[in-house]
Amino acid sequence: MPSPFPGMNPYLEQPSAWLDFHTRFIPLAAELLGAQVLPKYYVKIEEHLFIHEPSAAERFPLGRPDLSVHPVGNGRPSSTSSAGLLAAPYSVGMPVVVEEVRLPYLEIIDRANRKVVTVLELLSPSNKQVKSDRDQYRAKVQRILASGTNFVEIDLLRGGPRMPWERLPACDYYAIVSRPAERNSAEPHAGLWPIGLREKLPTIPVPLRPGEPEPTLDLQAILHRIYDTAGYQLFIYDSEPEPPLTGEDAAWAAQLLNPSA
Repeated sequence: MPSPFPGMNPYLEQPSAWLDFHTRFIPLAAELLGAQVLPKYYVKIEEHLFIHEPSAAERFPLGRPDLSVHPVGNGRPSSTSSAGLLAAPYSVGMPVVVEEVRLPYLEIIDRANRKVVTVLELLSPSNKQVKSDRDQYRAKVQRILASGTNFVEIDLLRGGPRMPWERLPACDYYAIVSRPAERNSAEPHAGLWPIGLREKLPTIPVPLRPGEPEPTLDLQAILHRIYDTAGYQLFIYDSEPEPPLTGEDAAWAAQLLNPSA
């Protein structure tokens, strides 16, 4: 069964579903593009690695020192220990675990010279909302835009600040396709597909070398396929969308989910 929404499903934007959706989207897009660009090009899945390390004040709960050793009782096994387990005579403070966020993205590579011709990104809350991750992501985008590489950015999240593209109109979602020739023109620009909540997701081109036929990605078909295979209908509607829908949009969504109500 496809998603009941005509375009993006706002319930997929909640944290309990988004990472899974993102993780499924990238390999499916790689498969669909690979079928169109082989054998001259091939598609690789790469990863961003964002490290979220707590500050010095947060590394140990309650401000404990970096290493503290405390005696526990008289050093003998505790009588309340579980059967077969020995209680340690001392305990030490443990640091807060460093969090690693891994976000996949795509590269299309020329098989003849191993050069990257196109990079495709699907944005996530991390590279939209977390300042360090956003700064790192934007620095990478700037390097791509300064090179001869095509760039595709897809934002299917209503939440978080938009990337600072010039003249980006009001929209709920978007896809941007940037070709080097367009960036280096007298009036630098990129192709934009602005998308509203109630609109069907578009089919977008994914450029290669100038003058070559361009493969395409049907974003709506990708969403429906992932929705089917992941079984999202079994759990994403237990919570409200994030950000929440309000007013007429909330009423519209409720009618789609419960047409007989």
